[in-house]
Amino acid sequence: MTAEGATRTTGPERPEGKAGGQNGGQDGETRLTVWVALAANLAICVAKAIGGVIAGSPALLSEAAHSVADSINEVFLLASVKRSRRPADTRHPFGYGKERFFWSLLAAVGIFVTGGCFSVFQGVEAFRSGGGESHSGYVIGLIVLFVALLAESVSLLRAVLQVRRAARASGRGVAAEVRAGRDPALRTVLAEDSTACLGVILAMAGMALHMVTGEVAYEAGASVLIGVLLVYVAYVLGKQARTQLIGEAVDPGLQGEIRALLESQPEIDTVTSLLTMRLGPDSALLAAGIDLTAGYDSETVEDAMVRIRTDLQERWSELDQVFLDVTDAGSARRTGVRLPRPQG
Repeated sequence: MTAEGATRTTGPERPEGKAGGQNGGQDGETRLTVWVALAANLAICVAKAIGGVIAGSPALLSEAAHSVADSINEVFLLASVKRSRRPADTRHPFGYGKERFFWSLLAAVGIFVTGGCFSVFQGVEAFRSGGGESHSGYVIGLIVLFVALLAESVSLLRAVLQVRRAARASGRGVAAEVRAGRDPALRTVLAEDSTACLGVILAMAGMALHMVTGEVAYEAGASVLIGVLLVYVAYVLGKQARTQLIGEAVDPGLQGEIRALLESQPEIDTVTSLLTMRLGPDSALLAAGIDLTAGYDSETVEDAMVRIRTDLQERWSELDQVFLDVTDAGSARRTGVRLPRPQG
């Protein structure tokens, strides 16, 4: 029996208990990073809100709104890590890895509405009504913001250290790892903490200039700038989450390496198509159309498919699902059937 009689598509049985191919150790590290950020934001939020009411500071109230948004988002991110770890089932045969992307999208919406819009509103209201802070109000506000900056810096340092470890593990630079942003929970915490530190600095500058000049415009302007910054960050995070939810391919470089490995197999004559999609931060699907070299019987082909799939998953553990579709490129050309164009 020739290869033409072989099973046309081969794919793996998903291991029980494997939740989207995600690494449990890395998930634990991400949870710790999120918990540190949540604890810092809750403490800072209370301090900012009390200080903002006492001082009557729009910039400080904007920062309180920012911390509220961040705290809510940390809860979303903790939920995303837990829910994405659920094993595959009959209703979700590819697992729950994309829960990460959904909850990160909700976090982006939270930043936009709770943080960005409220901060802009506070700034506009301050422009219209003028300021009413006392000297003691300035002092309280600046002390609160300084303490907040220290706490946010600790949380940011924790996120940066995790990114650096991930960059070393993947063989990339820190900047490249941040751009790759596979783990939306870590990416969101890093963006939130970076924005929070910059926002606190803007609020402190606005309050200091208001105190020196007596012009509320500086503090109101700082509040508007904080809001615009939060809206931009929300847009970037939301855009990335949208791309991942729709179905994002793996990196072009990885696609090229996968294609090269397939084409190096003696049983494969041509890779007619290569499609990939991320199922989670450390999980991906591969579907490849392959034209076999002539002369192999069905048993040899089946053994080769198992060996090739195993080689792929051993080299790239994120390839959680691998499907190899055996086609006949020569026959398709003779009958005028158009083959899918190779991807990647």
